[in-house]
Amino acid sequence: MSVQEPALDVPSALNAQFAPDGRPLSLAWTYTPRELMADGVVHVVGVSLGVVGALALTISAALSNLAVAEKVAVGVYAAGLVAMLSTSAAYNMWPVGRLKWRLRRADHATIFLMIAGTYTPLVTLVGTDSFAFGLLAGIWLVAVAGAAVKLTLPGRFDRLAIALYLALGWSGIMAYESVIAALSPPALWLLGAGGLLYSLGVIFHVWRQLPFQNAIWHGFVLAAAACHYGAVFRSVLDVGA
Repeated sequence: MSVQEPALDVPSALNAQFAPDGRPLSLAWTYTPRELMADGVVHVVGVSLGVVGALALTISAALSNLAVAEKVAVGVYAAGLVAMLSTSAAYNMWPVGRLKWRLRRADHATIFLMIAGTYTPLVTLVGTDSFAFGLLAGIWLVAVAGAAVKLTLPGRFDRLAIALYLALGWSGIMAYESVIAALSPPALWLLGAGGLLYSLGVIFHVWRQLPFQNAIWHGFVLAAAACHYGAVFRSVLDVGA
């Protein structure tokens, strides 16, 4: 793309950190066509399963004996799941250009919201004390702040964000007695498996030299999201029966 094109609308003090089309200079997008195709397959599968799963979960919650607040919490999770999967697909499958790097902002922001969204139904369904709901409020506060940083300061604090994703994802351990221990064994195992898959997947996320690294990373994300989906669905069945 020509260097004469106007830079992306970012503060002038930060322009030096971006290519003329708005790509963060710290990001190298050098995937081969085969790698992009493999990653595209993962995303198409993910979005398709996510939409179907979100509908099934929402309908199941609506037809259950859950309280209104619990059904709303499930809806928040379902919306966050679809938003994360679809935004990731849009960013990773879009051709290189200005819009791609704008989609990157949204992709990274929705990860924060997805983490908070996953905890929302679990705490609402099985939370047993005020500490659990206080922790949920704190998770949402950090998630919203993290999403805002990703939207307004693209390409900055990327390594810090990875650490924050993991810390936020595992923060529920602090409410072990009031949330985690209250889950049924299948939901508990699924929740833990999802956390481990996300954490292991980060290895491939930062392993840039590995062929098909991005597709492998997103495969881990999809598997982890499926486990967390199972934990939420099982909790809906357990509580709403």
